[in-house]
Amino acid sequence: MCGIVGAVAKRNVVPILLQGLQRLEYRGYDSAGLVVVNQAKLERARSTGRVVELTQRSAAITGHLGIAHTRWATHGVPSERNAHPHMSDELIAVVHNGIIENYEELRTDLTAQGYVFTSDTDTEVIAHLVHSFYKKGASLLHATQSSLAKLIGAYAIGVVAANNPEQLICARKGSPLLLGIGENENFIASDMSALLAVTKNVVYLEEGDVAEIGIDTYRVFDAQGKAVQRQMHVSELTNDSVELGEYRHYMLKEIYEQPQALANTLEAVCNSQSLVPGIFGAEAAASFSQIDSILILACGTSHNSGLVARNWLEEIAGIPCNVEIASEYRYRVSVANPKTLVVTISQSGETADTLAALNHAKANGHQHTLAICNVPESAIIRQSKLRFLTRAGPEIGVASTKAFTTQLAGLFLLTLVLAKLRGKLTSKQEQQHLHDLRHLPSAVQAVLNLDTSISKLAEKFANKHHALFLGRGLHYPIALEGALKLKEISYIHAEAYPAGELKHGPLALVDKDMPVIAVAPNDTLLEKLKSNLQEVRARGGELFVFADANTRMQSSDGVSVMQMPEHAGFLSPILHTIPLQLLAYYVALQKGTDVDKPRNLAKSVTVE
Repeated sequence: MCGIVGAVAKRNVVPILLQGLQRLEYRGYDSAGLVVVNQAKLERARSTGRVVELTQRSAAITGHLGIAHTRWATHGVPSERNAHPHMSDELIAVVHNGIIENYEELRTDLTAQGYVFTSDTDTEVIAHLVHSFYKKGASLLHATQSSLAKLIGAYAIGVVAANNPEQLICARKGSPLLLGIGENENFIASDMSALLAVTKNVVYLEEGDVAEIGIDTYRVFDAQGKAVQRQMHVSELTNDSVELGEYRHYMLKEIYEQPQALANTLEAVCNSQSLVPGIFGAEAAASFSQIDSILILACGTSHNSGLVARNWLEEIAGIPCNVEIASEYRYRVSVANPKTLVVTISQSGETADTLAALNHAKANGHQHTLAICNVPESAIIRQSKLRFLTRAGPEIGVASTKAFTTQLAGLFLLTLVLAKLRGKLTSKQEQQHLHDLRHLPSAVQAVLNLDTSISKLAEKFANKHHALFLGRGLHYPIALEGALKLKEISYIHAEAYPAGELKHGPLALVDKDMPVIAVAPNDTLLEKLKSNLQEVRARGGELFVFADANTRMQSSDGVSVMQMPEHAGFLSPILHTIPLQLLAYYVALQKGTDVDKPRNLAKSVTVE
């Protein structure tokens, strides 16, 4: 989950490295560091905390070749001694994202060879390994390739040598890394946002690739060491899309970008008069005709979107659906059904557990795979037979918002396409759903207009330490998502339950200090939910209810009702997500926490 950026150029690369790290801080912000080659020496600066401190520490450093890193700690506490880059004998420097699983064995061998370790990280073994081959006369490329052959685990790395002022070696396996191609300068980065100020031309490295980069040349080698050509792409990202602009935080910006993100995601469908399987890929019609069930694999927020989709798929499309946490699925013995469509969901497309789960499913004989993802050239897209791009644009705030709602939009489209193919969707129903989807961005905008009221509601949470979220049916996963958002950025302990489970344990927690947040759409379970809420009031609990306008629920003593503008039927989960996102945001402001960079978390979970 760390961020890597590197550059080789005819100009000072330090400003490029620092700007790139600032764009990558969402990937980790425990510590940061950089190293440049200057007159056959390695000049390094490291700091704990944010990139702004590193900027001050590196003010006197210049060089035309360098690598930099912002860290999310795995091995070793956040500290300057554990911050990257790591060096060996003042000759080799390495930055690394991932986990080396056999580092203890390698560390023992290298210590026996006389190498001294100065950090607690797994990364330092890579620097000493490369040095051990390089000092014997191997080129930097071959020394790196020989070192990689000894590693077990996941990595994206950048390597430089003090006596090699115009060469940068990089490699990836299980962690993302790309090349940025400029004029008389070339770059590496964990994602394209880090390089937007210097190039729009990008080459995505594939699993096992190693690249040798110079000022005006680059070569890519596959996992077998064979020279290969990787296609160059022109990035569609813009500087504006990753700048904060007028907003106080990226999270608020991304909440407000949801109407446009949904419009972009649904553009192809909403401009059409019918639903076709081709929106999921050229082979979708053939695959969909062969399946009899769905398996959704995802983590965190994406898992919550899958739980909503299970309700849609079974009720509308009439197809059995199972949803599994990706990190658990790969480690249990499951019964594979070759007629199952395996759907993986990931904002980044590089989520380590989800990728591993996908590969596990394929190894078990699952041939029908579909990725729902926000990044076109991500690993999960490349490794899936079918794909759907959510087109949410860059999401920088650690707490996912627009990625979640656009995932739901993609999953609803999947539901409708499968329902149509299975004869479960009449022409009239299809047209109504298309109408509802066209209206969805406007409906979301109407919910955003509740912003001021929700910010006032959040003031009542300023001194709370626990919260309980309730929902039923389609909206229980939305309660889960609301609880996740609140705990992520405000550090309030929050749990979510199906409201019908109150009497089976959670009701014991309810008192005047335990706020209870309820998602109350006007659906078939509304009256059941009202009864559940009465149980809360009878025990002195304070209720915060997000209700549709026609639910006939009113605010009263101990009950705060926030009226939603409209009821959206099957799309209601998307609308009810928005106020819970805003509530979490404004509660975090009340608490004074770091909204975009909550403690102990990072945006893209690229390690197990």
